[in-house]
Amino acid sequence: MPDWAGPVVRYVLEEGLKGTLHVAAIAVVGSTLIGIVLGTLLTIPWRPSRLVIRGYVEVFRGLPILVTVFIVFFGLPEISSALEFGPLNAAAIALTLWGSAQVAEATRGAVQSIPREQHEAAAALGFNWGERHAFVILPQALRRLLPPLVNLDVNIIQNSTLAGVIGGLEILQAGERQSERITAVPPIGLGEIHAFEIFAGVAALFFLISFPLTRLAAYLEKRLV
Repeated sequence: MPDWAGPVVRYVLEEGLKGTLHVAAIAVVGSTLIGIVLGTLLTIPWRPSRLVIRGYVEVFRGLPILVTVFIVFFGLPEISSALEFGPLNAAAIALTLWGSAQVAEATRGAVQSIPREQHEAAAALGFNWGERHAFVILPQALRRLLPPLVNLDVNIIQNSTLAGVIGGLEILQAGERQSERITAVPPIGLGEIHAFEIFAGVAALFFLISFPLTRLAAYLEKRLV
């Protein structure tokens, strides 16, 4: 390994990877919890709630994720100082808004794919709406929802690079900073260009993270759906 590569690898893994995992962890958990709740509520035959949730889903599915990132990072602080977030948290919130809309739509489809006889049988046993979904419908729907959830995790990890646009330090931004540092003339840098090697390494790191998850999603789709 060349002398310049060691510090680059350490910086990308210790600083960049930490930022990527921070964004991904918040967005994955938030998207899953919020999306499953909203998707289940979408199946309620009460028009006002369905219209509100449908509006939420269509807005955040339809907006480019970068626009949502800018709204959260630049727009919300103008409404209230309490809504001012750092770059990584702002990206995580934006990805949660986008991801929960995706999960909500997938959950709605999974819940509605459960045969109506399952609902009727649970109702005959005396379960109310909440109990039917908690103990009968959702456990079956979640099996069908698992493959798209894993694919969503991959998309969130890859889209975490948007945090770099607003100054967040994630894998891609870490690679870019190291490339600029090495390119700078001494004594700041080495006066050398190694952009190809650095960004090829960044691409390889994303592949190592994403490929097992995409294979897992394909496996689950065959076994569970």
